Amino acid sequence: MAKREEAVNMTEQFAEFKELKDIDKTTLIAVLEESFRSVLSKMFGNDDNFDVIVNPDKGDCEIYQNLLVVEDGEVENPNKEISLSEARADEDPDCEVGEDHTRKIDFTKFGRRAILNLRQTLASKILELQKDAIYNKFKPLEGHLVAGEVYQVWKREVLLLDEDKNELILPKEEQIPTDIYRKGDVVRAVIERVDNANNNPKIIVSRTSQNFLRRLFEQEVPEIHDGLIVIRAVARIPGERAKIAVESYDDRIDPVGACVGVKGARIHGIVRELRNENIDVINYTSNPQLFIQRALSPAKIGSMRLDPENKHAEVFLKPEEVSLAIGKGGLNIKLASILTGYSIDVYRDVEDESEEDIYLDEFKDEVDEWVIEALKNVGYDTAKSVLRAPREALIDKADLEEGTVDNLLNILSAEFDD
Repeated sequence: MAKREEAVNMTEQFAEFKELKDIDKTTLIAVLEESFRSVLSKMFGNDDNFDVIVNPDKGDCEIYQNLLVVEDGEVENPNKEISLSEARADEDPDCEVGEDHTRKIDFTKFGRRAILNLRQTLASKILELQKDAIYNKFKPLEGHLVAGEVYQVWKREVLLLDEDKNELILPKEEQIPTDIYRKGDVVRAVIERVDNANNNPKIIVSRTSQNFLRRLFEQEVPEIHDGLIVIRAVARIPGERAKIAVESYDDRIDPVGACVGVKGARIHGIVRELRNENIDVINYTSNPQLFIQRALSPAKIGSMRLDPENKHAEVFLKPEEVSLAIGKGGLNIKLASILTGYSIDVYRDVEDESEEDIYLDEFKDEVDEWVIEALKNVGYDTAKSVLRAPREALIDKADLEEGTVDNLLNILSAEFDD
């Protein structure tokens, strides 16, 4: 009775295997046959004289053992030989000594241990196939958009399930800071990478990647999807602000207007997806000076000195334009630098540019080093660049106390007064 139950369960397991997705029938048959042969080899020493015929459509498998017919009483290896009288009694009455006799094997007669061994072997091989199928499916999709339903929210990551119930991992560092996730929400992200350590595929998705912004524009702007407009560069500080440079292959198409849409219809959807992240769309140009000028918008540049070899630009603006160029928290100048690939220093424009300037590092004996680093981080490298900047910009952009700024200005002014 127990063996009969095992046979029924085996058929049910075959039925489960043939429903597996992403595994073709040929591969499935090969795995099933290999699993049976593995168990037979353990039981009989080898599987050379066995034929295994798998029929996954019916959910069954037939096993035949090929034996050499020998004279009665001369059987030395019962796993390879069969006596003449036994062979004739086994539905082969016309067989002769020296011929092959094929015997059908009832696998369930090998006992519970053999059946459990087969199950474990099958389960292990099928699991490997499933892992390989997942990796092979998602590895080519790196950089593509994917949608998943929030299944579990943890402190350091969110688990998403796509429509085929594949697991997608959204780590904390790949989440937009203002994102809030609830079970059942549908979340869009880009496949950042597919890891496969120890043959255990892990699909990592991101909402902070520059590629995520690119893919959203491709989805929302048909001209980009069709290749009429191309995205040349992207700079992004997730949840805060982004800049994207676009170019049109058709002179009749305004790339910026197409990306923004009528009354902002196209870009508003992207902004909502990015949790109200401000997006500046600018026209790309291969002229680095003009590109930097556009990237620093809304600030209006007076003049510029470029060092193309070192990818460095010195930009001179009217005092009232400096804060616009730097932007809140230094975001505008930082994004412009990322977008153009140039490190950018901003200076107040003065009539006499021949006056000697002094780098801030020369004042380390009188000014705390952390103050100097804070100023350099927002584009102020020299004494005169600090003196030319609005006092409010030094306080807000460099995040310095008013007293610290006033003391700094006095030290720097005294140097030039001398």
